Amino acid sequence: MQEKVIQITGSITVDELANALGLSVTTLIGQLFKEGIVATINQRLDFDTASIIIDELGIEGVRLEKKNSSTQISHEQRELSDHAVERPPVVAVMGHVDHGKTTLLDTLLHKKTVEGEAGGITQHISAYQLKYNDRLITFLDTPGHEAFAAIRQHGAMLTDIVVIVVAADDGVKPQTIEAIKFAQGANAKIIVAINKIDREGADVPRTMADLAQHGLQPEEWGGDITMVPISAKQNQNLDKLLDMILLTADLEELKADVDIPSEGLVIESHMETGKGSVVNLLVTGGELKTGEFIVAGNTYAKVRTMVDFRGKPKGKALPSTPVTVTGFKELPNFGDRFIEVADEKAARKMALLNANASADASASANVTSTDLLRMMTKADNSKVFNVLIKGDVLGSVTSVVDSLKMIDTGGEITLNIVATGVGDVTENDVYMATGENTVIYGFNVGVPINISKMAARDNVPIRCYKVIYELLDDAKKEMSKLLDAEIVETPVGKMKIKGVFRTERTAIIAGGEVTEGKCEPGVLARIIRGKEIIGEAKVESVQKEKMGVSELISGEIGGLALSTEHKIQLEIGDKLEFFTREEKRKEL
Repeated sequence: MQEKVIQITGSITVDELANALGLSVTTLIGQLFKEGIVATINQRLDFDTASIIIDELGIEGVRLEKKNSSTQISHEQRELSDHAVERPPVVAVMGHVDHGKTTLLDTLLHKKTVEGEAGGITQHISAYQLKYNDRLITFLDTPGHEAFAAIRQHGAMLTDIVVIVVAADDGVKPQTIEAIKFAQGANAKIIVAINKIDREGADVPRTMADLAQHGLQPEEWGGDITMVPISAKQNQNLDKLLDMILLTADLEELKADVDIPSEGLVIESHMETGKGSVVNLLVTGGELKTGEFIVAGNTYAKVRTMVDFRGKPKGKALPSTPVTVTGFKELPNFGDRFIEVADEKAARKMALLNANASADASASANVTSTDLLRMMTKADNSKVFNVLIKGDVLGSVTSVVDSLKMIDTGGEITLNIVATGVGDVTENDVYMATGENTVIYGFNVGVPINISKMAARDNVPIRCYKVIYELLDDAKKEMSKLLDAEIVETPVGKMKIKGVFRTERTAIIAGGEVTEGKCEPGVLARIIRGKEIIGEAKVESVQKEKMGVSELISGEIGGLALSTEHKIQLEIGDKLEFFTREEKRKEL
């Protein structure tokens, strides 16, 4: 029997899968229902889910195959032609928080941006170009906080050379290790800038030894990693660092074609009043010119204006050049590739094809394999934390969402992203959050007064932050509130009852000897007769020699008043185990 192959591009509807399998739609929907999924005829299933359903149905002789869409812009490296020309190196500057990445770029470019960054931490990828010895070098300043792992990883993928900045007085830190991994994963050449050598406590040999332990062997020790001791603040050895960057670029023989349609990557995008969509691009091939039509993901643009990183107009941009353009119909996604097309008709058609392919592959409205497996194992007892994210630029929104998803809740809380967007919090955002117990998080955005009043009226919390880890800390606190409290009992002491003086419906007066620990007002008492627990009571007061005391300790004899929820007949010889009980909420 010949095997039947069903090709799926991203996802498939219930109706399409039923037809392909030769089943009635009712049968397939019934099977989904058995697995805990209430699906409609137009419900989309991703590739893995469709595979699981076929296995559950026990259908033989059918094989699913993923079919790639040919409409999407290729992410493969283009083969260079014989006419390729030399291009500037693209250098990402990475490292741990506060080790001096942005200060280094400030000194090289005679800029002053550190004070403007929230918390002194780079919040976005910024692209610059420097001329040194009549040669251009393109720099990417990548965010330094671990919460920007997603952006920083994209930053590494854009680059030829990664300069890892390590403070000589602080050594290798978690983000240093992370930067090393990203650089190695991107197959980029690594140069280490050992910064802050002017500071007291700076120890260059120790820093080199730390780096060697993480696979970066200095050239001085027989390795292949160039390490340059510098002081970004004092402008020490920066010329040597730039020389090493250009030498590395020469060894790599970096080239690009310029006689091809322009192409490159989206490195940032945001909306700006009076300008519309403002998009930062890095050209990787061809010549990008104003007036050209380009497609990036699901949107396109006729390049209306183009400026360099200093805001000066540019008529054209060659490979390895960062530029800021306007003219996009919608905001392209961070990391999207762009490509030049002949005219608006071709641009609109390609953007539409890409949009259709993305919608087909998207799991946002589909049943994913994760959802299915979770339902099949009946493991979804989690609570839901609803958030709506607004950011100043698309890269920030992506990073905040990715960072929230990385918060480990042990599977007890499901993060539900109600919506995301770029720009200030709007009336529509508050409408979407109303009644859903949704927190609106704003990152580097504003909240108009009328929107604040509307949110307060509708009990919709809006939290705005300028530093990412403060936003994440707030989200962790909110998630912690959803976690089930843990009941913690702490032993306090034990007593043997030697006399029972009065027993009422909800009160007992008795006396005894503390045999272990202590007894004090406010603690709980477990009443034990033989090996059986017969009830619980609360110690209301304690007496010693007919005088009220704050506690009875081991070896002392005294009386105590107990309160109970129902009548308990205490007897001589019974034992009391004193303890405290409290609810403790977990912290993420």
